[in-house]
Amino acid sequence: MMKITNPKDFWAGTLYILFGLGAVLTARSYPFGSATRMGPGYFPTILGVILALLGLLSLFRAFRSDGEPVGSIAWKPLLAITGGTALFAFLLQRTGLPLALAVLILISAAISENFKIGWRPALALTSLIAFCVIVFVKLLGVPLPLVGSWFSGLV
Repeated sequence: MMKITNPKDFWAGTLYILFGLGAVLTARSYPFGSATRMGPGYFPTILGVILALLGLLSLFRAFRSDGEPVGSIAWKPLLAITGGTALFAFLLQRTGLPLALAVLILISAAISENFKIGWRPALALTSLIAFCVIVFVKLLGVPLPLVGSWFSGLV
């Protein structure tokens, strides 16, 4: 019987395989297309297969290399990132992309022990938001609101 010698790789590989197979199964309901004319199911299928293959590699390593046991779950960052993402989804249509992104980034950064508000983090925050607006809304044409329904009467 094979013994798991690297629990971190084992559980990471298991999660990769589950998420990869989940992506492939979800993408089955979309047209696949081809490499030259990709359908909506092409990218998630390919990405899911790659993720599952990486999971198999990690799972293989779990039986071949020594590693540390899985530590305790860091609940504060887990809840902050999950809550920040859910709050972003809630705020996106109501406040618009720039403000929803600012809230998401600030919540995510606030869980760090090294986070301090200053002019450099504010500049980085503003630059990241501007980059996202330019790339996703202006260049790619993703239909994300810049001003949400809560502020639509003001503009």
